[in-house]
Amino acid sequence: MYQSKINSKYSEELAQESLEWIKAVTAEPINTSGDTDNFFEVLKDGVILCKLANALQPGVIKKINESKMAFKCMENISAFLACAKNFGVPTQETFQSVDLWERQNLNSVVICLQSLGRKASNFNKPSIGPKEADKNVRNFSDEQLRAGANVISLQYGSNKGATQSGINFGNTRHM
Repeated sequence: MYQSKINSKYSEELAQESLEWIKAVTAEPINTSGDTDNFFEVLKDGVILCKLANALQPGVIKKINESKMAFKCMENISAFLACAKNFGVPTQETFQSVDLWERQNLNSVVICLQSLGRKASNFNKPSIGPKEADKNVRNFSDEQLRAGANVISLQYGSNKGATQSGINFGNTRHM
């Protein structure tokens, strides 16, 4: 039940976009089909993910384990996740190694790749998804801040002197 709810959030379109982006950045000949089986098969050993991290920042992952042994693959995935965090992917947009390795939550893997894809332009690589917003810092003078304190915002609501007298809803209460 719980697993099917997680799987229902998986988007083949976003997965395919992520794989196509990985292929463009790494120049690896991977199958870019977005179905869950292919997405899992392409990424499960973590080798492509490590190559992606090294394509964004050469030499960031020193040793990529080509072995198919579980703990070596998990090491690859963990190394990629550490790099993703260093590249600026927020912790809530990353995934746990088991989400990919045990195929528990492939949607979180897609979210992480999409987030990393938005950051790729920082490394002079093609990016995917919406452009990241720039900081929009506003500097107000003390005078402007004081002027704002005197304004009663309509956000607080205004009843312009209205009262609730004379309003009856339903039957009156008889005592």
